This record gives sequence, C-alpha cells and structure tokens, in this order.
Amino acid sequence: MSQLAREIGQHGDVAEQRPQSSRRRLLFTLPAFAFGGIAAALIAGLGRDPRVVPSALVGRPVPSFALPPVPGRTLGLSSENLVGEVSLVNVFASWCTACLEEHPIFMRLMRERVMPVHGLNYKDAPADAVAWLDKHGDPYMRTGSDRDGSIGIEWGVYGVPETYVVSRGGRIHHRQVGPVTEEIVARTIMPLVSELRR
Repeated sequence: MSQLAREIGQHGDVAEQRPQSSRRRLLFTLPAFAFGGIAAALIAGLGRDPRVVPSALVGRPVPSFALPPVPGRTLGLSSENLVGEVSLVNVFASWCTACLEEHPIFMRLMRERVMPVHGLNYKDAPADAVAWLDKHGDPYMRTGSDRDGSIGIEWGVYGVPETYVVSRGGRIHHRQVGPVTEEIVARTIMPLVSELRR
C-alpha cells in the first residue's frame, strides 16, 4: 500500500473518531452541568426558612372583603376593620392540627392585650368552628367565616395556619406560614408591630 493511501486511511480513522469523542464528551458534560445546577439550587435553598413563603401582597393593602361572623360571635371581619390599629389576622380551621400548636399563643396575646388578633376561619363547617372555639378558647376580637375559601385565595393563603401582620393603614407587612411560635412572636412579630406603631 502506498504512503499516500496509508495517510488517507489514517485521516479517515481520525475523522471517524472525532465525532465519537465529541459525543462521549457531551454525554459526560451534560450530566455534570445538570448536577451542578441542582446542587446550586439546593445550597441556595438551605439558608431559607421554609415557613417564610413570599407573598405578592406584602407591602400592599389587604384585599377588599367582608365576612359574616362565625355563628355565636357577633363581629364578623372585613377589610375596613383592619384600618386604624396594628393587628394580626390568623387564618385557622377546626380541621387544622397545626392550629392547635399556636392557639395558646393567641390566647396569651388576647389575655395580655398585646394587640388585636382577628380570625379568618378557612373552609370550615360553622358548627365545627363553633365547637373548636368553645373547646379551646376564642382569642379573636373579630372572626370572619370564609366557608368556601374564596377570601383566603384573595389573601394568597398557601396553607393553614397562616398569620399576617397588618399596619394601621390596612397594609400587609408580614406573612407567617405555619404555626406561630413564641420565638417567632419575640423575634419577628413584636419588633415589627413596635416599628409599625411608631
């Protein structure tokens, strides 16, 4: 075989090998990039509190609404009731087990007259809501019955319980997803309430 033929054959082999090696490189590179992206997302999420869920309503006025009271209570809840004084709005339900965890805290806030706490009873049968409040105590100044959950949707309710800090101007300044704890009251809610009262 001539030297020229040998060289042409070698070049042909190299040309065939190049696409294969490029494919192999791509097969190893793509999973590495994908893994890196997932790892970066997980690391970024480690520093976040899972109970703090962003809300488009934070910093904006509360939605316009008017709810009738839970049976046996004389005062319902409306957006007009949330103007004039810094207050909390607690979204609760009788079927919500986590609501029981935070309930003693709201009872304490009510007894100590720390601030008005209003209840938004979410997707609950009226009789069940009445029984629950009668059994565990009623810490709410006003309690609106949101039977179909439509008002909760307007508030952006993600899950029950949720608690909102509302300024005297009727704006939402904080959203707490999940049970309120004494630590959350001390470290987050009370400093914010003090600031809003200034």
